[in-house]
Amino acid sequence: MVRIRVLVVDDHRIFAESLAAALAAEPDVEVAAAGSGPAALRCLERAAAEGRGYDVMLVDAELGILAAARERRAPVPVPRSGENGPVDGISLVAGVRSGRPSVHTVVLAEKDDPHRAALALQAGASGWVAKDCSLQRLLTVIRGVLRDETHLPPALLTGVLRELTAARKHRTESEELVESLTPREREVLRCMVAGLGRKAVAERLYLSPHTVRTHMQNVLGKLGVHSTLAAVALARRAGVGPVDLEPARGLGDVVERSSQLA
Repeated sequence: MVRIRVLVVDDHRIFAESLAAALAAEPDVEVAAAGSGPAALRCLERAAAEGRGYDVMLVDAELGILAAARERRAPVPVPRSGENGPVDGISLVAGVRSGRPSVHTVVLAEKDDPHRAALALQAGASGWVAKDCSLQRLLTVIRGVLRDETHLPPALLTGVLRELTAARKHRTESEELVESLTPREREVLRCMVAGLGRKAVAERLYLSPHTVRTHMQNVLGKLGVHSTLAAVALARRAGVGPVDLEPARGLGDVVERSSQLA
């Protein structure tokens, strides 16, 4: 019998252990549990090293978020990634999709949320399932995603499609704005995405700080934003990545002087 290896990732220990026990009762399912994003990544790495990689990962949609909010008695924070790996569910899905594409992920949620479900699908999830669904329903989803099926509750479908359409529209608009930049301005924008300041950009591109300042002002103007942070956010939506911070030029490259057109 081919066994399905499942990893449950949820920081509510009782829920994680109960779900793992229920799934383990199935003759064709082998299951383990992890209580955080970093712990899940360690489990995946260890299993891969042993040649027994996981097939499906079940991830809590609110992984790490609600606990942090309760501790500070603050509003639910924006999902972030920690130094030891992603700490929230959506970031974990994206990280696993990038690093271990053979692992299918399903997000477990306490409530239907079209926006979060759309983010999960964009991150690479194969399904979104309510935590209060039946065990048989969850098993159907697990087996379905292994056949490369995508599973969403019917009630969420319209909302998720609307969210994905809106996200694509925003991305298209951002791409068009970035395309309006000159090659030099796009290079400056990539430096901004990498977090480089004006002086560092000037040194990297062999330009004067004054010329870099002019390019940055032009970038903000053409993108229709008023701050570097907003420009970086727009660039990210358009798929613009950071410039490679490794030295890219040799002694034989042409050095642009501030007196030249840049």
